[in-house]
Amino acid sequence: MKITQMSRTRWMIPALTAGLLFGCMPEEDIETEVEPRMNEGEIQHVTEQWHREGVAGANPGVGGHIMMQAFYWDVPAGGTWWNTVKGKISSWNNAGISRIWLPPASKAQNGPFSMGYDPFDYYDFGQYNQMGSTQTRFGSKSELQSLISRATSNNMEVIADIVINHNSGGDLEYNPYTGTNTYTDYNPASGKFFRTASDFHPNAVRNSDEGIFGGFPDLSHSQGYVQDWLWKRSDGVAKYYKNSMGFDGWRFDYVKGFGPWVVREWMNHVGGYGVGELWDGNAGYLKWWVDQTNRTSSAFDFAAYYKMDAAFDGGNLNELNGDMLWKRDPYKTATFVANHDTDIIWNKLMAYAYILTHEGMPTIFYRDYEDWLDKNKLNNLMWIHRNYASGSTSILHVDNDEYIARRNGYGGNPGLVVYFNTSGSWKERWIQTNWSSDQIKDYTGNSGWEPWTQGNRWVKIQCPPNSYTVWSLK
Repeated sequence: MKITQMSRTRWMIPALTAGLLFGCMPEEDIETEVEPRMNEGEIQHVTEQWHREGVAGANPGVGGHIMMQAFYWDVPAGGTWWNTVKGKISSWNNAGISRIWLPPASKAQNGPFSMGYDPFDYYDFGQYNQMGSTQTRFGSKSELQSLISRATSNNMEVIADIVINHNSGGDLEYNPYTGTNTYTDYNPASGKFFRTASDFHPNAVRNSDEGIFGGFPDLSHSQGYVQDWLWKRSDGVAKYYKNSMGFDGWRFDYVKGFGPWVVREWMNHVGGYGVGELWDGNAGYLKWWVDQTNRTSSAFDFAAYYKMDAAFDGGNLNELNGDMLWKRDPYKTATFVANHDTDIIWNKLMAYAYILTHEGMPTIFYRDYEDWLDKNKLNNLMWIHRNYASGSTSILHVDNDEYIARRNGYGGNPGLVVYFNTSGSWKERWIQTNWSSDQIKDYTGNSGWEPWTQGNRWVKIQCPPNSYTVWSLK
């Protein structure tokens, strides 16, 4: 999350030998199995659940959902953004996007100029004249509803960016818990969820929670009144967003600011897809948070984000052998290359090739797709994700400038092999595939080879300098 225009700063895996190596296969190649920290029964259960959800909800394709972050910091003001996004729905759907993440949609303190992260009235989507405007920065309530309707008719889920750590825009009042005057008197024009000093920290129930952001009034989720309005009431924020506005899920902003039990309660009462912004590169901490929500919510994989930066920008692909959330809990992981808060990876196409061929739900950043990168190459990678990115992951080879991994396939899908090469010359390597005596090809078009695998599933593949290839059955 970001309020001002100031940018925020930027298990060792057990190695298993590949068994007996034949003929010209190099003996130094090893196969490293990436094992989620779940037992086989849990893996089978969540895998089957994931596939059921894919069939019952939006159609994500073989590799699962792809989410578009449908905004960036300081998108054009003037109430045009909802219509801009609406105009992209059809092309995004055709490209394979099955979820869109919208910015905080309700009226905030900075009215027509706010990106929504300083929430004031959770029920004002651009229909009340307050905080300096009727429309939000993004448009009107009717325009938002039209956007959501368009997405739903295209079988796409719409994810609300929900900011419940803090509020902004309240009037000044005497605060008996601090003995001073504080901006904690909230009288929204919607007539819903009035707030006073008792609903923020400190109060009679609790002095503080896990974190406060930027000096804003810190909402107290321990107060029964706050719980009622956020997720318990039939007309509370969560149920209104889902049942009246048509949102399908939640991106929880700044979850370091409150206990994971808050997300657990929200999700248990309302459901939908959930993903938390736990800005931390420690995969163990990310996994702990997911578990504390009772696995009702995913988390963005900041551990993978920083490892990709070290690997693709830092020139050491061994970093990809490091600990990441998707390796611990792939079904509760959202991977990403950039977002509205942080954009440190320069070698982005490599990073997108990584997240679109590996486990976890990949997220595409609006500006990368629409403005900065080669859209055709991103579309190609999304096509690969939807058609071949299935099953568990085995790392076949990794060194300073080469990385090869295999997706092992699932339910009759053949899976794939992805090859990264950050050196200045072509590379070739023998690897073991999922396929015996079959012809394969590189679906990126970066290599023209179409080799046949041997009866023991070994084959030689190649990768151009500073590039990637993705192989599967022809």
